[in-house]
Amino acid sequence: MIEGPPPRAIASGPLFIGSEIYRGSSYGPNHPLRVPRVSTVMDLARALSWLPPDRYRASPRAKPAALALWHDPAYIAALVRAEALGEATPDMRDRFHLGTVSNPVFPQVFRRPATGAGGTMLAADLLMAGLGVVHVPGGGTHHGLPDRANGFCYLNDVVLAIKVMLGAGLTRVAYVDLDAHHSDGVELAFTGDPRVRMISVHEEGRWPFTGALGDTAGGSAFNLPVPRGYNDSEARAVLHELILPRVAEFQPEALVLQCGADSLLEDPLSRLALSNRAYIEALDALVPLAPRVMVLGGGGYNPWSVGRLWTAIWGRISGQDLPDRLPEAAYSVLAGLSWSGGGRPPPDQVLLHTMLDAPREGPVRLDIRERLAILRGR
Repeated sequence: MIEGPPPRAIASGPLFIGSEIYRGSSYGPNHPLRVPRVSTVMDLARALSWLPPDRYRASPRAKPAALALWHDPAYIAALVRAEALGEATPDMRDRFHLGTVSNPVFPQVFRRPATGAGGTMLAADLLMAGLGVVHVPGGGTHHGLPDRANGFCYLNDVVLAIKVMLGAGLTRVAYVDLDAHHSDGVELAFTGDPRVRMISVHEEGRWPFTGALGDTAGGSAFNLPVPRGYNDSEARAVLHELILPRVAEFQPEALVLQCGADSLLEDPLSRLALSNRAYIEALDALVPLAPRVMVLGGGGYNPWSVGRLWTAIWGRISGQDLPDRLPEAAYSVLAGLSWSGGGRPPPDQVLLHTMLDAPREGPVRLDIRERLAILRGR
């Protein structure tokens, strides 16, 4: 089902699944995903000596037959053909939304998302075989739909991974999504499925304009839209009043945590104001609640803030001390990044020298308290 060598024996500790395909591919010079992300995490983790060979697995590429676990075979075939042609035909644009501004055709338009899906499906297999925690920063493409590309996502590796675990016999999988954008594709896949509990915290009034407070996905979801300026204090209230109790009461056999980095203050595609400490706090509290944990990437369009967050997540998962100030080798990785075009200003120097942001606390606004009260009453 998945291309690549057979898995090695399961390691005794957490694993990181990555790939070199992220280093050599881009959505194009005018797309927000022109910036390096997963390759930065790999380089930064290695510069910190956090990614020895026994903790790293190269992601396999999922074959079309494996992707058909959720995706329409006709769509998969179109994605393969678009890569071979180097362009989308009019029919591909109309039927499958390929070749649009959001979902362009680029040289690895099938291989890159298929590698992300192969990584999360491998992670699911490893978790079912006894591994406790896997980090797949190339995963988290939560907008992908069964029969078309959607929101920069050509495939939905989240859905595929959860389906692998359900197919292996699990009956309680919790999915927590911290991305600034609602997880519409995941919700579509598991609406009304009592085996999956979905919790999404996302910016209100932002694309894809789904995930309203009253949207329960047939009883399977808790959706919390939050206003712009969402801060660390508010994220802590949401963590303790919504996320943790709803996950704990579900008693999940597996947890999938999507850590889209676009809720950070520096991200250009949202107006939220979290520090990366808010994600680490959520990670620390959630990991003990399930015997199997898969931690994914997702959105995130500032190369410095994404790289620092996802590397800090791996550091925390793998038991590292997060440094107050980065050593020279790690600084050099961050200093070597750029926006790859687009005319944006260079980052604040603090993003080059540190791993963790300063806390971004603030008031817990009334509308968030009121929304939490509504969700507590469900």
